[in-house]
Amino acid sequence: MNNPSQAYHVPVLYTESLDALQIKSDGVYVDCTFGGGGHSRGILERLGKEGKLIAFDQDADAQKNLPEDERIIFIPQNFMHLQRFLRLHKYPQVDGVLADLGVSSHQFDEGERGFSIRFDGPLDMRMDRRSEHTASEILANATEKELVNIFSLYGEVSNSKTLAKFITDNRNAAALSTVQSFKNMIAPVVKGNPNKYLAQVFQALRIQVNDEMNVLKSLLEQLPEVLIAGGRAAIITFHSLEDRLVKNFFKQGSFEAEEEHPFFNSERVKPFKVITKKPILPSEKELKENGRSRSAKLRVAERN
Repeated sequence: MNNPSQAYHVPVLYTESLDALQIKSDGVYVDCTFGGGGHSRGILERLGKEGKLIAFDQDADAQKNLPEDERIIFIPQNFMHLQRFLRLHKYPQVDGVLADLGVSSHQFDEGERGFSIRFDGPLDMRMDRRSEHTASEILANATEKELVNIFSLYGEVSNSKTLAKFITDNRNAAALSTVQSFKNMIAPVVKGNPNKYLAQVFQALRIQVNDEMNVLKSLLEQLPEVLIAGGRAAIITFHSLEDRLVKNFFKQGSFEAEEEHPFFNSERVKPFKVITKKPILPSEKELKENGRSRSAKLRVAERN
């Protein structure tokens, strides 16, 4: 079954991520980001009758892609609740965890979700539509300083201070209600390539709306307890902030880069063996077939 669920989302680094998990036929695996179900179907193909797949997705649309397969347990929740729901379903430890942190093509292509600069629609950006805060609410209520932090940290927007001041000086409900009205509003301060600039601004807002950095940290912190010895985690990231968190946590079990101390060497027990010294990148073939894979990086670690 090659490239499954293409209408909804083409799974990135499909074969590479499945191979990395070293799937055992009777194993228990978690797909943290079910989406179109592409990676999940690949896992199910490699599992035998005794195997089990536990799939998470907070986006209600994803449930429409569930295959009819008694080996799958679907949990309509954010994967930050991984450990809680694994215990609830009597699988406190698993053989492998996969997370594809990208926004699905379906989410980008649905104008009403507000993720993409290509379509007009409500400035929403919530992956879980049960959550409270939309992008327009954040833009309407955040302080200038908070907006500077969002745009500089999460979008690496070059003129974050100018943009934040312009928004706080000019914001009103109409200007912030839709994608197009927001784009029109900030047009005077857009720098460089407008599409690239707006993509960075929208990325920053999406990360803030969905609290993506804290959610990823929560997932990583749960992995040492969730994975059995020898179990593997395979995580696909799409920007440098995510990749740095995954790289550091896999390397030393914490989020800060390790510092060499001149006087002593504290040998903390590290939970993982890093399998990928450098991240696995999409092949030339994949890049040609799926342009959205271009920023994808796969890192893999094995539980000690």
